[in-house]
Amino acid sequence: MDAQPSLPTDDRLPKAELHVHLEGTATPTLVRRLAARNGMSLPEGLFSADGRFLWTGFLHFLRAYDDAASAIRTEEDYRDVTREYLGHCAAEGAIYVEVMASPDHAALAGLSFEAHLAGVASGIEDARAAHGIEARIIVTCVRHFGPERAIELARACARNPHPLLTGFGMGGDENRHSAAAFAPAFRIAREEAGLGCTAHAGEAAGPDSVRDVLDHLPVSRIGHGVRASEDPALLDRLAAAGTVLEVCPTSNLRTGVYPDAAAHPLNRLRDAGCAVTLNSDDPPYFGTTIGGEYAFARAGFGWTEAALLAATRTALEGAFLDEPARGRLLARLPEAP
Repeated sequence: MDAQPSLPTDDRLPKAELHVHLEGTATPTLVRRLAARNGMSLPEGLFSADGRFLWTGFLHFLRAYDDAASAIRTEEDYRDVTREYLGHCAAEGAIYVEVMASPDHAALAGLSFEAHLAGVASGIEDARAAHGIEARIIVTCVRHFGPERAIELARACARNPHPLLTGFGMGGDENRHSAAAFAPAFRIAREEAGLGCTAHAGEAAGPDSVRDVLDHLPVSRIGHGVRASEDPALLDRLAAAGTVLEVCPTSNLRTGVYPDAAAHPLNRLRDAGCAVTLNSDDPPYFGTTIGGEYAFARAGFGWTEAALLAATRTALEGAFLDEPARGRLLARLPEAP
């Protein structure tokens, strides 16, 4: 698919991101480099003639994502992917990012949970030293891999505490399994590993998906959550609870959840009192960046600089962070204009 035209970004404006899939941050250039380093061939048709990822629908996107992610195979690879992405974010003014890392993708390459975690953590530390950007890790289970695999990942988190591993989440097919089936995994993650919790809902599936997660999982945030806009009572519930929505506007347009910005409920969610943040999801696949999402909110939805700074503040307040780190980051925000 063609990339969305790039918009000018304000690199001075502090930004924060809570919803980005680590494997989905690797650019075509980096994927090619990792494949060469690992002596592997990438599938035909993964890239367009001008070097971008090539996909023509959501299922094709998932296949392209998995094909590209297969090039990320070693601890060193995960360090490089993390470091490069955070460097790009810092260049656009981001001061904080949470990366959703998938041990399941790493396991397909034969990499252990421990080595995967070490590689991502090393990349975060390198980026902090080089760019002053802060980051944390959300270990993400895959819904369509089933609740037993989610339990295994939650137990691995509890066995491998790390100061940079602060969250547990769930992605994958919303239409597979009920949220209640994952309650044991999230209980382990929350009570035994002490992690903050989030889950994808209300993207491919409707508001009932969001309600199902809220009813059964100990989440303080919802990944996407945009389909909650179809249910006024659910919007009231989200606003009253202060549940943070990790909204990814460009992603929602590119994957066909909404046809255009006019149909997207970003402003309706905010006007309903929901805690809304801006996120890039899988940036090189969707032709965006975290800076691009802030620029899109300004150009496509009429957000002022004050509204953009409020989204950054909301993200930092909802981040899976220790309080001293949260305070240091909040202190980096200017007064609202």
